[in-house]
Amino acid sequence: MNERSNFCRWYNFAVINGRDNLEFHPELLPRRGELFAWICAVLAGLGWLTLALVAHKVTPLVPLLTVALFLAALVISLSNWADRSTIIRMDENGIGFRNGLRNVNLTWSDIREVRVYPSQWGKKVYVIGEKEGFSFRTLAEVRLRGDLKGRFGFAQGDDILRSIVLNSGLEIQDQLGGGYMYSRR
Repeated sequence: MNERSNFCRWYNFAVINGRDNLEFHPELLPRRGELFAWICAVLAGLGWLTLALVAHKVTPLVPLLTVALFLAALVISLSNWADRSTIIRMDENGIGFRNGLRNVNLTWSDIREVRVYPSQWGKKVYVIGEKEGFSFRTLAEVRLRGDLKGRFGFAQGDDILRSIVLNSGLEIQDQLGGGYMYSRR
């Protein structure tokens, strides 16, 4: 079975089940890290408040640390929110990507190139159109001492990448410092 028929089989499955597109959501990491970041930020804020009320003199390091912890917690929360809002949709006309911050829709002919960079945490895939683009990560697993602690990225990421390349008519072109690129000749 060729790669194009694999996408057609997916698409036919979606149509049979009353959908006219394929929709993919990423695997999500547990939110314990976000909770821990907010607890640290709140404790640092309470420590700063306690020092200010009791000692009436606070070293500049305490507010700096507190602000840094609050900013880190905010960035982690924003990242988790964006991950939970991320959707990739494909149909016979093209592909769409939405993550709460960005909304990109590309027809298959709009896709100019795809860059793929393998890493320890799955492949990082950049889909580049004429005016806009998006990126996603294939499935990655977080292990600690051999135990699986979490998964993130798209479980069907390699199939999504293959479908993008085939449906947009791209061919492999160049090696890019450990990665590779697909584009039109």
